Amino acid sequence: MVTLLFLLLLSFSRAFSAENIDDFLECLSLYSEDSASISKVIYTPLNSSYSCLLNFSAHNLRFSTPTTPKPLAFVAPLAVSQIQTTVICAQKHGLQIRIRSGGHDYEGLSYVSDVPFVVVDLINIRSVTIDEGTSTAWVQAGATVGELYYKIAEKNRTLGFPAGVCPTVGCGGHFSGGGHGVLLRKYGLAADNIIDAQLIDVKGRFLDRNSMGEDLFWAIRGGGGASFGVIVAWKVKLVQVPAIVTVFTVSRTLEQNATKLVHKWQSVADKLDDNLFIRVILNRANSEQDGKKIVTVQASFNSLFLGITSKLIPLMQQSFPDLNLTEQDCTEMSWIESTLYFPGFPVEYPIALLNRTDPDLRFFKAKSDYVKEPIPESALEGLWERFYEQEAVGAVLIFHPYGGRMSEVSESNLPFPHRAGNLYEIQHLVYWHEEGNEASQKYISWMRRVYGYLAPFVSKNPRAAYINYRDLDIGTNKKGGKLTSYKEARIWGVKYFKNNFDRLVQVKTRVDPANFFQDEQSIPPISAWNVEDGMSSNPFSLQVQ
Repeated sequence: MVTLLFLLLLSFSRAFSAENIDDFLECLSLYSEDSASISKVIYTPLNSSYSCLLNFSAHNLRFSTPTTPKPLAFVAPLAVSQIQTTVICAQKHGLQIRIRSGGHDYEGLSYVSDVPFVVVDLINIRSVTIDEGTSTAWVQAGATVGELYYKIAEKNRTLGFPAGVCPTVGCGGHFSGGGHGVLLRKYGLAADNIIDAQLIDVKGRFLDRNSMGEDLFWAIRGGGGASFGVIVAWKVKLVQVPAIVTVFTVSRTLEQNATKLVHKWQSVADKLDDNLFIRVILNRANSEQDGKKIVTVQASFNSLFLGITSKLIPLMQQSFPDLNLTEQDCTEMSWIESTLYFPGFPVEYPIALLNRTDPDLRFFKAKSDYVKEPIPESALEGLWERFYEQEAVGAVLIFHPYGGRMSEVSESNLPFPHRAGNLYEIQHLVYWHEEGNEASQKYISWMRRVYGYLAPFVSKNPRAAYINYRDLDIGTNKKGGKLTSYKEARIWGVKYFKNNFDRLVQVKTRVDPANFFQDEQSIPPISAWNVEDGMSSNPFSLQVQ
């Protein structure tokens, strides 16, 4: 009886979805300025290019399985008007939309949903216009970080931009979550350097900074743009970089004193000269000791210095002599070459920055943490033990130093609150190639155990997290198919945004009260709270500064 009921419900759901998508497609044609043009940017499962588009920007194989929910259609707009029409028609016909600019969302939220949905894929909205005279650029949301870097270098070799190291990440999502990279100690986040934006709101209106107002402009620079509308483009302030920069990667194993070096790094990395960035990459490695091959843990000190080697060496001798950096460890290059160096591309091949595909797609799970006090050596040794476990073959922990400009910006200046007081941020990653749910659970369980082990040594009340390293383990907007209460939503909200979460909810309530733009960790409006949660009034004042 239960099986029969399930099949009946499944059949009804499919019929409902089919009816909705047909009405949606008809609506797109009806409301479009050019119905022939809109038909060229719509992809349904009947279209031979549907699977190619679905998988092209999916960077985590966990969300490319046969059982992963698929969109009823893709809309890959060529013009802003097609985005506007899609937003209006999706609302009219009860379909959720997910917005994909690069496809790097760690939990697949830009192209996966458990309700009938369509994907607005911004792969064609990707122009980059550099104004060398004002040191600014207009960057459309579908452009990748690599495309932005490449376009900057075409115009000027002493201009740069402080975004991430992965060139295939889309600027629409990366900037709206904050966006940090190797220039953050000198210039802060990508979001700190945004001076205007263009967005399609829930009413289908095309808004810029002036017409959207300062509250919404504040919210989309670090609060996740997909909660508030469809980001079309960013105007960014480019930053000055020297003609020559210096990079180095110095690797040490446990047998080469890595534990003491990592411990020392924690006390100096956030206090170094603002022009110097040194991150630590931890992974399991094969080594040799007394002629025998052994498995060990390796710490790689991976650095960018905005200057020449002869100036770097004295700085290191003064601030971090323990690493014993030599001139032979260092390589001088242009800034654009450094954007190839960090993701591991040949520096003489800048056109690689224009490649939107990942040559090594894998399954992975990620988490994040913030560290305010150095982790003791004994605790680091306990962490190394986890790297010897079978599931850690593809595990990587990256310690990303803060300080510098990051400590000078107020927590409330943008929704991104992780500023002064943070020594560094941890990105936890575990990769695997084995298919199947059993394999996924094995590696995800390992990640959760490591995350649990580190709990005493990272930030508390809240245990902070970085929104661009999305993690559904820390909570979602849905419980039993219903939106959570404000109190429950705040569990994950304050981890990403601390007290800025309250203001984000206020902005959301004003600009999207019916909660059309939503996903499992989107900012919900006050009007979405369940009555049975017992909330009879607003949880906080609605006065927006």
